Amino acid sequence: MPSRQFKHRSRSIQRTLLARWRALLTLCLILALESLYHVRSLLTESPAQPVDAPFHTTCQEPDVDAARANATIVMLARNGDLDGAVTAVRSLEKQFNRLYHYPITFLNDAPWSQTFIDALTAASSGAATFSTIDARAWGFPAWIDRAKAGREMQAQKAAGLMYADKASYHHMCRFNSGFFYDHPALRGYRWYWRVEPDVRYTCAITYDPFVEMERRGKRYGYAIALWEEGRTAPSLYRKVADWKAERRIATTSLWAALVDPSTAPWPLRKMLSFSRNRDAEGDLWNMCHFWSNFEIADMEFFRSKEYREFFDFLDADGGFYYERWGDAPVHSLAAALFLSPAEIHHFSDFGYAHPPFQYCPLLEKATGNFPQLKDMTAAGWKERFKQIGCRCDYDPALAKVIDPTCPKMIAKHKLGANNATRTLLEGIGAREFTRW
Repeated sequence: MPSRQFKHRSRSIQRTLLARWRALLTLCLILALESLYHVRSLLTESPAQPVDAPFHTTCQEPDVDAARANATIVMLARNGDLDGAVTAVRSLEKQFNRLYHYPITFLNDAPWSQTFIDALTAASSGAATFSTIDARAWGFPAWIDRAKAGREMQAQKAAGLMYADKASYHHMCRFNSGFFYDHPALRGYRWYWRVEPDVRYTCAITYDPFVEMERRGKRYGYAIALWEEGRTAPSLYRKVADWKAERRIATTSLWAALVDPSTAPWPLRKMLSFSRNRDAEGDLWNMCHFWSNFEIADMEFFRSKEYREFFDFLDADGGFYYERWGDAPVHSLAAALFLSPAEIHHFSDFGYAHPPFQYCPLLEKATGNFPQLKDMTAAGWKERFKQIGCRCDYDPALAKVIDPTCPKMIAKHKLGANNATRTLLEGIGAREFTRW
């Protein structure tokens, strides 16, 4: 009798354990499927056809008699930036503007010195305009708690964030995010090319990028994409993602390219959402963004109702001062929200240096891939690589070549550009032209 009771209890326990294991396995399967579904929901189909091939490869014969776009070159600088401003303008003139003579608009938060005006007028082949920025666009807005902002800036400095304790840097980021396109000196223009002091252009630019952008339906162009320092804007992505969800803005392929979906199951994923740079679903902003010190873009994009509402939302939050929100991630997230992949252009044929980084328009001969950094610093690089750009003069001492991971992720996986570039390279010859 005791033996039968023992067997009965043993079988009962086994059935209970088996039922619980089945329930546990079922729960694990459900969570795994839910996680898979979540990840797949953020995967958007890459374009069937490339949407961002280079406008041109190698050298073109500049059409200097063609109509110009309604465009200006823009530099935000101060009188103390004189040498760097002259260096940048001379570089741009050498590589491009000495044939096209686009006007250059200089902006400053203080009156210009006559020395600066004379030097930059002499350096510019196009008309040079020197304007100042009013206090509304360059200063603390009324709703900012200045004491709190000061404490946060000092905390940012203590954390090692560059320029974080300088109020003028925060003013600049806010101005470049939400006011430059309404400045009286720029209101009459549609297109702008942003240039900063001390930058260099290391390839000849033998066509008009403004005209090409307009002709091909592009709205925003960049040269360098790189990783943001996550501590500068720990709440920016979450707030933008919540704003996007509230307004039911559809997820574009570019937005998806900037997000690393969390593979954690639902309960853990929700816990992750309390971490910095994550949205309400626990997904991580991967920090890849367009470096806005080089932009060629349509100011009507920034003047649109959608962008103005977006900036007003960010401005009211105060993150330009309580954190160190930069105009580069703001512009990048806005482009991901409101523009289609076909409206964004990577100037992959432009050589561009903004210390400490530079972009070199070179591809490996065999594969069409970006060169590795170690290859770019070795001797004989010119013999091993094909140039997309024209007469590029890469200088390893100028700045570090940007790591290609971030731009490749955007170009290859989301915009379909890599195959287009490789195809075009097959037809690249040794064409030159007479005007350079």
